[in-house]
Amino acid sequence: MVHFVGAGSGAVDLITVRGAGLLEKADVIIYAGSLVNPGLLEYAHKDCRIYDSALMDLGEIMDVIRENADREVVRLHTGDPSIYGAIKEQMDILENEGIPYDVCPGVSSMSGAAASLKAEYTLPGVSQSVIITRAEGRTAVPEGQGLSELAKHGSTMVIFLSAGLSDKVSAELMEGGYAQDTPAAVVYKATWPQEKIIRTTLGRLPQAMKEERIDKTALIIVGDVLDTDYELSRLYDKDFSTGFRNAGNNRE
Repeated sequence: MVHFVGAGSGAVDLITVRGAGLLEKADVIIYAGSLVNPGLLEYAHKDCRIYDSALMDLGEIMDVIRENADREVVRLHTGDPSIYGAIKEQMDILENEGIPYDVCPGVSSMSGAAASLKAEYTLPGVSQSVIITRAEGRTAVPEGQGLSELAKHGSTMVIFLSAGLSDKVSAELMEGGYAQDTPAAVVYKATWPQEKIIRTTLGRLPQAMKEERIDKTALIIVGDVLDTDYELSRLYDKDFSTGFRNAGNNRE
């Protein structure tokens, strides 16, 4: 059985209980060595075979999986594998070859970054939507999904895989409608011991990142949710009824 497991955002203790259990019983672990905290490999038993996928191409990864398909195989991806995890291409091969697999979710770096920033991505009256995306670099983005087009929504932006393209990120978001003084933050290696946080504005983003020498392994977050007034949620408003609580109900 093959298990795609989200390793979490960085801190070893942010892997899920299910993910830790799968690592403990794995006969083979293939992990993204350039991104996954190696401390997670301490869950492996002494006879487990471990492969670093940073040194492998897709064909080599799938060969290892095929050779061990009758054993417990963990494909350990950083964060949550559903976000920029490149798992669909692997699952399709397994599906076509009749090899059973499942997916264990993980704590995404975007969640880890929000926790470190003590931020909420969705604030009433400010932004009720979050756009998860990346800047176009060596890999193209589909038509209509460039940063300048997405910026027109004015939503909270969580930008992956773009730390080395900060000039492009800043310019395209402002071209799309974000103001130069829109709050921005950079979280380098969210939840790792080496975590570093930059709070700045969209206009100053490239300079701030250059000053801190951050050009990889970082999330860029842009939006007024980082520094603005907001409306209180109606969920806990005493005058707002829910399926569990009547408006104005006196419980004394």
